[in-house]
Amino acid sequence: MRKKNEDALKFTIGSQLRSDWPSILLVIASFFAGALVYPHLPEQVPSHWNIHGEVDDYSSRLWGAFGIPLLSAGIYLLMLFMPLIDPRRDNYVKFRKTYQVLKLMLICFLTGLYVITILAALGYNVPVGRLVPFGVSLMIVVIGNWMSKIRYNYFVGIKLPWTLANEYVWQKTHRMAGPLWVAAGLVGMAGAIIGGQAAAVLLFGGLIVAVVVPTVYSYLLYRRISDK
Repeated sequence: MRKKNEDALKFTIGSQLRSDWPSILLVIASFFAGALVYPHLPEQVPSHWNIHGEVDDYSSRLWGAFGIPLLSAGIYLLMLFMPLIDPRRDNYVKFRKTYQVLKLMLICFLTGLYVITILAALGYNVPVGRLVPFGVSLMIVVIGNWMSKIRYNYFVGIKLPWTLANEYVWQKTHRMAGPLWVAAGLVGMAGAIIGGQAAAVLLFGGLIVAVVVPTVYSYLLYRRISDK
């Protein structure tokens, strides 16, 4: 018990900051890049693309330069502090590396999205319709690869009434869902390579399956356990 408590205390803000230096560096670099490109950006910066890769919404120059860096910083700070108030805080030390990877993955994705947005705003011909679905699909693959290692908590993972109600259901659901998410991500990556509407259809189709199947599985498993 003493060793468990000592390990739990090691999962602090300081320990996270020391191990999260790649994520922190990317966030700082994004703000630095925003300051450099701000004078060169047009008054309207692309902020959203439709499934055909065409711009259908714009933001201001200021938001275009610093919006995503601010979002990255906000998400990182949220993931930095939330475990400290999670009732299952002691479990985070059991998947410390996984949690670190999840933080880095999200920051990398947002940084990539930021680079795409800035290049498009500066007039470069960026294949957004392929790159963004590919990035999302890659993120799904990474999540699936690490999903079985996510321990019982209230902040990250498949948080359903049945997984939160029973730790065994949590573990079994995450182990089952991991390969499914990897497969869905690979399908989405294939769609991004094909391009066109296939990118959106395969990405969302695979993601729907990856969400619905674990949901049904967790419910049925919980019912089977409860009926015993």
